[in-house]
Amino acid sequence: MTAPGPEREREHVRVADLRPGDRLPVLTVTPGPEQLFFFSAAVYNGHRIHYDRGWAVDVEGHPGVLVQGALQTAWLARVVTDWAGPSARLVRFGSRNRGSAVAGETLTFSGAVTAVHHDGDRVVVDLELTGANAAGEVLMPGEATVSFPAAGTPRDQP
Repeated sequence: MTAPGPEREREHVRVADLRPGDRLPVLTVTPGPEQLFFFSAAVYNGHRIHYDRGWAVDVEGHPGVLVQGALQTAWLARVVTDWAGPSARLVRFGSRNRGSAVAGETLTFSGAVTAVHHDGDRVVVDLELTGANAAGEVLMPGEATVSFPAAGTPRDQP
């Protein structure tokens, strides 16, 4: 799994330079069965399709252990918050679960700027978000709105 930090370089684009069509850095994850088991435990989700391969395949007919929709939503939100940095405010976020992902499958979460406008002393940025599998099928479309200080400070500066 790719995470922010030394192994994931952050861009330092100034808010004043943001334009529709700008792409957010992509988050790539390959969830394993252990991660899905622990996430199920953390959110108290006892549905066996998320941690018991035999049950998921033999009883419910899935191709494998399924990735929780809530976990995919968290990764989609992470794309936004990692990109926006600490000076931003997440004003609106939404996603829809349109397909299933299976443990071991590589997933990508990405976004693009769709609109930029000013609201007083803030720059408001609308985003289109996408969670997809390795075949490029969109499993989770979404949208978000982020508000930044208008002073033109880099996104990751308070």
